[in-house]
Amino acid sequence: MVGKNKGIAVFRKTVYAYYHGNMRSLPWRKTRDPYHILVSEVMLQQTQVERVIGKYLQFIKTFPDFSSLAQASLSDVLNTWQGLGYNRRAIALKAIAGIVIEKYKGKLPELPEELAKLPGIGKYTSAAISAFAFHRQAVFIETNIRRVFLHFFFPERENVRDSEILMLIEKTMDRENPGEWYYALMDYGVMLKKSYENPNRRSAHYRKQDPFHGSNRQARGKILKLVLEKREITQEEITAELAAPSERTGNALKQLVQEGFLKKRGKRYSIQERKDRGYDGQ
Repeated sequence: MVGKNKGIAVFRKTVYAYYHGNMRSLPWRKTRDPYHILVSEVMLQQTQVERVIGKYLQFIKTFPDFSSLAQASLSDVLNTWQGLGYNRRAIALKAIAGIVIEKYKGKLPELPEELAKLPGIGKYTSAAISAFAFHRQAVFIETNIRRVFLHFFFPERENVRDSEILMLIEKTMDRENPGEWYYALMDYGVMLKKSYENPNRRSAHYRKQDPFHGSNRQARGKILKLVLEKREITQEEITAELAAPSERTGNALKQLVQEGFLKKRGKRYSIQERKDRGYDGQ
């Protein structure tokens, strides 16, 4: 046990030493406001930090709290979100704001199991919010954290499962300051990515991200942007504007209607603004 504890102490010292000399200055790290941290964590889902910083600052300036976001039109929320992609996250955030106002009296829940019940909040995001906003000792893993533990504890192993890493994350956690420790791990993981061949390739969960250019996701994003600009538009007009195949445009429009982004009236499409619209979780 003494040997293990010494190893954990050395590991923490190594990670913290790098962090204290090289920590990234990110705006959401300078606040404990649960709303601001929620916005940042949802934005950071599948999106690089550099792309998030400007949009995060713009979003919280436009919608500074749960009340303002809940009362905003979906068009305004989506316009502010433009450029981040995965637009259903914007719908999720707006739905969360309504739930927090109505069910939780304007205060975000603290426990991961409660946070995970909210739209668009998965196991990782709920635990991260709990640690960063509420100082909870929540256990979670993301790509940079995974990279650190693979580098230190599994230097020659292949197909390492997250369940193995999660046990080590729990054992090595700085329980006095879990949020700061996770920030340190993430920054160390960023350094490893730049300095070494990606250790995450040895994870059993490693997957290459599908290319964005030419994808259905790119087409949907272009269509949504066009509808926001024109307010109302037909499929034929979208096809002409984007020089896209009519069948592909039709399929994307159908998906956007089914998921609650758009409504169709006759041949024209516009943003779905119903105040009572739910969130389908997709």
